[in-house]
Amino acid sequence: MGADDITIAERIRAQLHRFTPTERRAAHSLLANYPVAGLETVAEFARRATVSAPTILRFVGRLGYSNYPEFQRALRDELDKQGQSPLAKSSYGGAEPDGSGPNAAFCGALIDNLQTTFSHISEPEFHTVANLLGDRHRRVGVIGGRMSDALARLFAAHLAVVRPGVMHLDGQPSNWRDLMVDYGPRDIVVVFDIRRYQEDLTALAEIAAGRGATIILLTDQWLSPVSRHARHIFSARIEVPSRWDSMTSLLGIAEALLAAVTEGRWEEASRRIAMIDSFRRLP
Repeated sequence: MGADDITIAERIRAQLHRFTPTERRAAHSLLANYPVAGLETVAEFARRATVSAPTILRFVGRLGYSNYPEFQRALRDELDKQGQSPLAKSSYGGAEPDGSGPNAAFCGALIDNLQTTFSHISEPEFHTVANLLGDRHRRVGVIGGRMSDALARLFAAHLAVVRPGVMHLDGQPSNWRDLMVDYGPRDIVVVFDIRRYQEDLTALAEIAAGRGATIILLTDQWLSPVSRHARHIFSARIEVPSRWDSMTSLLGIAEALLAAVTEGRWEEASRRIAMIDSFRRLP
């Protein structure tokens, strides 16, 4: 899948307003158990979504697929990519046909990833999330996976400068879950999770969502299973000519949110930053 391709989940979210009410039920059912629900038979998918089999076929057709098997092949391809290991990915590569070196191709992939990622972000949803994160009356917990937690820690550190009540959730998974006893409907959990997703993050999101907390997910285009519990989802392009996935676009979304939150509450944030700076000048 290239940077210009979009996943079925992204296509659904972009076209949701165009679906009929019954097609929207099919869409929500698929997104709630993505992509597994779509790998069931038409009859099973229809039963899960409480719609008719013809509705499922119309829904698939509206997504651009000529038949149900074609739709399922696309989902299986996504499922394969979700669990792709560095062992299965292409290597860094050599010179490009135009004579430029591998770094030019890598840089080009990063630029394409950023442009494609931001082109798929809903501006209304982005501003809704920025406003939620800027609400000082809402506690914010931030967490990531084995690799992406570095971004979670960075995001939490910056956000904590701008507003109070921000915590990076670290330590053992059992400790994360213990903290959820204090979270409720006015609180937020921000999760960073890209492919080779972590089951413990999904379990944490389920607990937090069950307590009414708002889950904000930053993930890749194939969607972490955390998406089943997330109210807001930002999907980033992560493929580059490397054995490893790139988190540059994920970082870009995080930094854009931080910029929006900071500007949105600058009067209070500036006083807070000035006070923090004064503390740093103390011997």
